[in-house]
Amino acid sequence: QVQLVESGGGLVQPGGSLRLSCAASGIIFSVFAMGWYRQAPGKQRELVAVIGSGGNTKYVDFVKGRFTLSRDNAKNMVYLQMNSLKPEDTAVYSCNAAHEGLAGYEYWGQGTQVTVSS
Repeated sequence: QVQLVESGGGLVQPGGSLRLSCAASGIIFSVFAMGWYRQAPGKQRELVAVIGSGGNTKYVDFVKGRFTLSRDNAKNMVYLQMNSLKPEDTAVYSCNAAHEGLAGYEYWGQGTQVTVSS
């Protein structure tokens, strides 16, 4: 059974930091690209960042320079360090695992709420 379990969300003031974690189980972690997506109220889910099996990362423009994505293949973990948070970063952040070689093998976590407010 595949599980992606996010943690680390919460309430933070503008300019603050949070570190999200995603623990994966039930997959061969090293062959999956891992990503973080977010969905704000009333908006569609959007990609935040993705990291390939080899560690190459891709960030969307609105988080470049503020967020850092990393993975630990030995622990089946992926981390999203979020700095300089803004109110517009408020959303449910979800972890995604996508097999890099086989289409159709994609999994989602349940998400963790991030609220940026004073």
